[in-house]
Amino acid sequence: MRWLWLTLADPEPATNGQLIYSKGLIEAAAAAGAALTVIGLARPENWRGTGCPGGIDWRLSEERSRPVWHRLLSSLPTVAQRGSSDLERKLGVALAEGGWDAVVFDSLCAGWALSAVLRHRRRYASNRPRLVYIAHNHEVTVARRIAASTHGLRGVAKRVDLLKTMWLERRLVSMADVVTSNTPDDCERFRVDAADRPIAHLPPGYNGPRVAARSIDDTVPRRAILVGSLDWLPKRIAVESFLQAAAQPLADARVALQIVGEVEPAYLAGMRRRYPSVDFVGRVDDVRPYLHEARLALVPDQLGGFKLKGLDYVFHRLPIVAMRVALPGMPLEDRHSVALFDSHADMARGVVTLIDDFPTLNAFQERAYARCADMFDWGRIGRELVGGVNAQARRRATAAAGPQAARQASRSAPLAAGK
Repeated sequence: MRWLWLTLADPEPATNGQLIYSKGLIEAAAAAGAALTVIGLARPENWRGTGCPGGIDWRLSEERSRPVWHRLLSSLPTVAQRGSSDLERKLGVALAEGGWDAVVFDSLCAGWALSAVLRHRRRYASNRPRLVYIAHNHEVTVARRIAASTHGLRGVAKRVDLLKTMWLERRLVSMADVVTSNTPDDCERFRVDAADRPIAHLPPGYNGPRVAARSIDDTVPRRAILVGSLDWLPKRIAVESFLQAAAQPLADARVALQIVGEVEPAYLAGMRRRYPSVDFVGRVDDVRPYLHEARLALVPDQLGGFKLKGLDYVFHRLPIVAMRVALPGMPLEDRHSVALFDSHADMARGVVTLIDDFPTLNAFQERAYARCADMFDWGRIGRELVGGVNAQARRRATAAAGPQAARQASRSAPLAAGK
């Protein structure tokens, strides 16, 4: 099985949720038997250009910035404009090699390549590769949220970007043979958009450290922690909204608040000036000491989409306080293994209430760990993805044999449709 995998960038080091999900899926698909050629942007932190470490053929290109006018005039949304002439050349070379069983669009960021891939498929109608769209988010929902929170001329630009996002996402979903999403909520959104077509649920896995046991008591600092990259606009919007509602009440209650993760230096400096009571740490090489020195963890996100930091929290045995919409796809129950709230002000009050409630904090972290311990296995997820793509090929091959054969092929598909 030869797969051409189109992704945003080299996912190593995996410093945010998108990169973690891409890295896990690429490695899991390769381990499940897919021979992968990956095209994407190189990153200065891990310049490997080309090569085949781990049996994966990496064809990476340095990113080239584009002028603002070019981005505005493009028919593509901003999220899909990270391509370059060199990436387009690498894609053309790969497509000309032929023999691909599948072409994978790893998030809407790879949408820049759709037209070229469709032209290639038309030339090879008798043996065309399957198209796979792996959604990281329901991007129309994300773009709508950004447009609603942005005003003035910039708001006009974001509303135009929303229209571009709607066009590209719906085109990708309609053209793809297999569509996956990482949360049940987003599966349902895609299903409604796509006239009830099957959308496969493809959650992330977890292969990081696991803390075997932990007891939270008064020897642990009276601290709440938020871990995650702040380089994505919706994440910034959510964190700023939370801090506006929570920074002062938490400071008044003598609850320390610490934010750890990748962030642009200028933005970090501005946030430190605005919220002097908050400890903005920035990027760290090892987050474990920070998780160990906190009593609870925060997920203030206002959008769906799987939050991989939720798995870090659970497996490091940190009880979670979150927005009600923030943890789709995780098997946690409100007031039993997690504390969920409808507003950031309520979240802040919940933190103050829970910070010294050691029986509840320990019960939450123990129950959450138990619920998640046997889920989120990358090996199984990779096998399901590869099996699901192969099953789609079997369905196409047997369609000519009649409805009964097609139904039998459909029943053999290992990927589960999102509910």
